[in-house]
Amino acid sequence: MYLQPIHTKIMNQTLQTHNYLLKFSIKPSVQRTAVMEFLLNNRIHPTIDEIYMALSPNMPTLSKTTVYNTLDLFVEKGAVQALAIDEKNARYDVDISKHAHFRCNSCGKVFDLFNVNPEYFQFPESDKFKIQAVEISYSGICNSCKEN
Repeated sequence: MYLQPIHTKIMNQTLQTHNYLLKFSIKPSVQRTAVMEFLLNNRIHPTIDEIYMALSPNMPTLSKTTVYNTLDLFVEKGAVQALAIDEKNARYDVDISKHAHFRCNSCGKVFDLFNVNPEYFQFPESDKFKIQAVEISYSGICNSCKEN
């Protein structure tokens, strides 16, 4: 059977996504795979609504509740970070490495910042706290909005 190159590319991407999910002990399903592929291919720190709106035209049975539960599972398993940088909506980042974020107060876009001093991510030893996550964020005006 001859597969056209685009079909081969889609199959390879889906296989990579399945392997990524399995790496975090997440059982792949059609919905989970679609949400993770969206996150991997769209590094825009999307909200639940943005993910739902992007996927629902091709997945009529998808609900916002499914997207929410899927992202909740991804966060719980450590495959995705939930960001509290937006006061209105949670945003999600598939890049789980230590890095900070910048949110533009004008356009609302969220950008990754990788040149943050690693010491900012350290917390002094303490018997009073068990630190499970650190989130460093900045806000201001991005270059695109600054020029307008």
